[in-house]
This record gives sequence, C-alpha cells and structure tokens, in this order.
Amino acid sequence: MSWGSIAQIAKDVQSGKTTALSSVEKSLELIKKFDEYKSIISVLEKAAKKRAEAIDERIKNGQKVGRLAGVPFIAKDNFLVFGEETTAASNILKGFQAPYQSTAINKLEAEGAICVAKANLDAFAHGSSTENSDFFTTKNPVDKTRVPGGSSGGSAAAVALRIAPFATGSDTGGSIRQPASFCNIVGLKPTYGLISRSGVVAMGSSLDCIGVLASNVDDTALVLDVMVGKDNLDMTMIERDKKSYIALDNSLKGKKIGLVKEFIDENVSTDVRAVIEQAIDRLKTGGAIIEEISLPMSKLGLPAYYVICPAELSSNLSRYDGQRYGYSHKNAKNLEESYTLSRDLGFGDEAKRRIMIGAYVLSSGYYDAYYKKAQVVRTKIINESSAAFKKFDFLIGPTTPSVAFKIGEKSDPISMYLSDLFTVYANLSGCPAISVPAGFSGELPVGLQIIAPQKMDRQLLGISKAFEDIR
Repeated sequence: MSWGSIAQIAKDVQSGKTTALSSVEKSLELIKKFDEYKSIISVLEKAAKKRAEAIDERIKNGQKVGRLAGVPFIAKDNFLVFGEETTAASNILKGFQAPYQSTAINKLEAEGAICVAKANLDAFAHGSSTENSDFFTTKNPVDKTRVPGGSSGGSAAAVALRIAPFATGSDTGGSIRQPASFCNIVGLKPTYGLISRSGVVAMGSSLDCIGVLASNVDDTALVLDVMVGKDNLDMTMIERDKKSYIALDNSLKGKKIGLVKEFIDENVSTDVRAVIEQAIDRLKTGGAIIEEISLPMSKLGLPAYYVICPAELSSNLSRYDGQRYGYSHKNAKNLEESYTLSRDLGFGDEAKRRIMIGAYVLSSGYYDAYYKKAQVVRTKIINESSAAFKKFDFLIGPTTPSVAFKIGEKSDPISMYLSDLFTVYANLSGCPAISVPAGFSGELPVGLQIIAPQKMDRQLLGISKAFEDIR
C-alpha cells in the first residue's frame, strides 16, 4: 500500500475523495504489518482517530483545513506529544506522560497533520544505529540483518517502509542524514535555529536541529515550510526565508559545487565511492560545475564534536535524577542513593559513557585542555566553511563512509562514532545539509550529502530536487 505525494493526500482529503480517518487507518494497518522491523515504540491510535474524525467533520461542514489535512506522520520519540508517553527510548523516561507538546508537532497539527505513532531511536539520540535503544533494535527495511542508522533510525525505517509519508527527526551530528542514507530516503537537517527545539528532549543544545525524513524532496520541502517559523519558547531561532520553501529553483546549470577532498579519502569504502562518482556525473549532466576542494579542519570535526556534544549532554541529562519525573528507584535509603540507583538503572551504557566523557572534559583542570580547544576548532570550522562558500554554491560528498552495517557489527564505540565522520561538519558549522538517495552498492543504498551556506535551505532543497530529477 503506497502513498501519493503529501500534497496529493491532503488534496484528496480536502476534496472529499478520501477521508482523514481512512488515511490514519491505512497507516495504523501498516504499523501492524511491519511490526517485525521494530520501528515504532508506541502507537497513538485513539488520539489519531479522534483528530482524523474532527478534520473530516470540519470538511463536511465546509470549514477550512490545513495544507497537511489528514496526512499521517511519525514522531521520533524524543518529541513531546501532549498526554502521550515520551521515552526518548530510555528506561529512565519509560511511562513519562508529556505535560505539553513540542512546537514542531503543534505546527504540523495546526496544518492538519496527524501523529499516528512514536518512532524508536538510540536512547536520548546517542548513537548511529538505533542499537542503543533501551527497548529494541530497529531493522533496516532494505536488509533486516542490518541497522537502519541512527539516532533517527525508527523514523527513517518507518518512512522507508511507507508506514507514513513523513517523520520528524533530530540531528545533532548526523542523526537524520545517516539513517536516511542507510534507508534510501531523503533526510534534511536545516540551518541551526530554523525549526524550534522547544518540547524536544535536549542532547547537545548548540548542535541539535529538528528536521524531516520523507521519501522525496518535494514532500520534505512542504513539511519544512510548515515547521519553520519564530517561537518565543526557543531563543536560538532565526527568521525563515521570505519565499516559500516549496518554491524551488531546481536548475543545476552553472551551479558551482565543491567536492570535499576529505570526504572521499581512504575512510570511504570503494563501493560508496563508486556510487558517489556516478552521482557526480549526474550533477555534471545537469550542468553543474564540480571542482575538488580541501577542508583541512574537517579532519578535526569528529574529535571536536565528541568533546562538545558530551559536554552539553552531560549538563542536559543532569535533570534526570529520579526525583521529579521519570524512573525513581523505590528502595533507596537516602537521597544520594536515590540519585545513584535511579541513574544507574535508568540510563543505558552509551548514555553513561557520554555523561562521564562530558563531565570529564568540563572538570577543573581539563576544561582548557579539551572543551575550550574543541570550541576553537569549531570556530575554525565555521570560518573555513564560510570561506568555502565564497567560492562554491554547495559542498558535496558521501553521507556516510560505508553502507549500512550488520546489527552487532560495531561493538566498539569508536568504530560506531566514525559513522558520523562526514556529517558532524554541518552541525558544527550550523549549515543546512541533506542526504538524498544516490544509488545502490549491490542491494544497499548510498546517500549523497549536500551542504549549503547558512540560511540557504530553500536553495539546498532546489539542487536536491534537481539531482533527484536526473535519472
């Protein structure tokens, strides 16, 4: 059971050709059908059907409905949905009922979209495979023996399985783009601050971006156009483009594109390199001018990221103490033991690892040696990317160094962290970046990553659409 475009689904609902309720029921049926892939943590059947019936009633009465009327979607389970369980795939939040709703979900619902389920993820978005979920590992829809990527692996798998036309995700170091690449869909990380982070469980606050996973660029652009906009609950937000994000310039002719030398080095597998070379030929066919560019600071991006991000998340995760909400150990003898046991039993191994790293790099005597130096590197990366965009309109490279790996293959944390090798650069620089399907190595998909200057999200979508149209 396939879906049409998001715009067409909404149009059919608005015209009475179909109903919002039937779209929701179709999505709920698909959730059951593809249960073995473990992409979904919780199903919001009752609330989704109620919203659908309300939309259908409004249409019946001739009242206006939004641009996404009756379109089902999946929310990554670090997005708060009012009255529903939000776990961030961690035992420490199991059973937590959201007392309010994220701004991103509010904006989608205001246009008639209907959240039907919450997607699995690496707990607290810490990971690149969805194996760090405290509940279960999501399977890749292309090959059930492989990971879907992470941390938005459940969202990516749900879209690839066509359970829903789109899903929300969060991207701190590649958590939208990497699973999009592994699952052969589109994954967009906008410019930092373009979409409100209010009501989304925080990881690394200076790096977190809210984004979209969808099956094509047009759908991605429409959802982005709905989600952007100022929010007084997030003081880091920037102004949206004055033009609609669906007004795309999809011409490649004359576009200057820099192929990042460091993104096609010895770390890239030969099969991924071959697909990217074919993608480059496609871009040239469309009239793009492609030259190689060296970004030396990109080599330091990953080590800088794994200092800055743990430092910020160790601060963000300090609120989970077993006292106010979330898991609390019942047999603690005193307050200190309550803190210790609640966190010990509530947090998974990866969360503990990153908390300890973060606490260490922020501690007295090590702050200057690690955190301060990492921030200096970040500044140099921002300056380097700004200089690069004076010469080029866009930067490209593979989204990931390899195709999706086997479940259980990367038991060593360092090898897992290397999955983010090419994606952290955009987070550290604050630039928008996207992964679009580039082709296959055997039966496994490969994504092309395209990076644009800050606030050039609409232009990024335009070139992505142009690439998508060249077959």
